[in-house]
Amino acid sequence: MWYYILAIVAFLVDQGTKWIIAKQLELGQEIPVIGNFFLITSSRNRGAAFGILPNQRWFFIIVTVVVVIAIIWYMQKVRKTSARKLLPAALSLVLGGAIGNFLDRALNGEVVDFLMFNFGSYTFPIFNIADSCIVVGVALIILDSLFDLNQTTKEEGSKEGNEIV
Repeated sequence: MWYYILAIVAFLVDQGTKWIIAKQLELGQEIPVIGNFFLITSSRNRGAAFGILPNQRWFFIIVTVVVVIAIIWYMQKVRKTSARKLLPAALSLVLGGAIGNFLDRALNGEVVDFLMFNFGSYTFPIFNIADSCIVVGVALIILDSLFDLNQTTKEEGSKEGNEIV
């Protein structure tokens, strides 16, 4: 059950920060946090990550519904059949982030973004807490897969070493 609580916390933090940004800042307003490197800014995104596929609201809504259903199904399966703890936690972060951006798109047709990083003259695409949860969740899924692959390789190696020739 704590995996769903983690997803709800990620969702609530995302929605809370987006609400604060939307209510307190004018669109395009910037607040420096660490000089020109890290700024809080009010931005809107009608596309996917990095603004790709703009104005495809219904496509994203449908894809997100399918992804959310798949994540919930897989979380239930993994939770019941595995002692692995990292994978369900990672899926929880992805779930909370996906639902956070889904709600924005469904209600407003756009996502509130506000975390801006500049690297010299390059500005990384502005993002939000939901995006961060999704990225961290996917990174943890990859890490869990690597751990699982390593464990499987070790188990296969020990089985081969114990075979009688």
